[in-house]
Amino acid sequence: MSQIIEQRLEGLGIFLQEAPVAVGNYVPCVIDGNLLFISGQVPIENGTVRFKGHLGKDVDVETGQQAARLCCINLLTQAKAALGDLDRIERLVRLGGFVAATPDFTDHAKVINGASDLMVEVFGDQGLHCRAAIGCSSLPLGSAVEVEALFHIKS
Repeated sequence: MSQIIEQRLEGLGIFLQEAPVAVGNYVPCVIDGNLLFISGQVPIENGTVRFKGHLGKDVDVETGQQAARLCCINLLTQAKAALGDLDRIERLVRLGGFVAATPDFTDHAKVINGASDLMVEVFGDQGLHCRAAIGCSSLPLGSAVEVEALFHIKS
């Protein structure tokens, strides 16, 4: 079994931990054919939400990017739990990013770049994706950011 993606992660100083458990009546991942859908992940680290609050009030853009990056790490953790091997991922198809923000905050895309940038660092051109960056009034557990993903997996 190849470990190319995990070696890239380790080169970035990222070591995947145990996948966070779902906080509601849903499953973290669904595989349908060659598609892996991963439920929205919040910035949980060691069982605790690390980044809470609202962009434009108590969280700045740089911190929001760190939150989105951690959400992305949790997406990869869920993918590994579902697939057993991240090298089974053929490409990232889509990211959906949600940003808890004040009504006047407009830099949602900059925040979600924290997740997008990491996916490209990890997967190269196969990490290029379409996405949405959406502002909302609140997120689960008071999180500042939540990110979901859709991957195409190898047959």
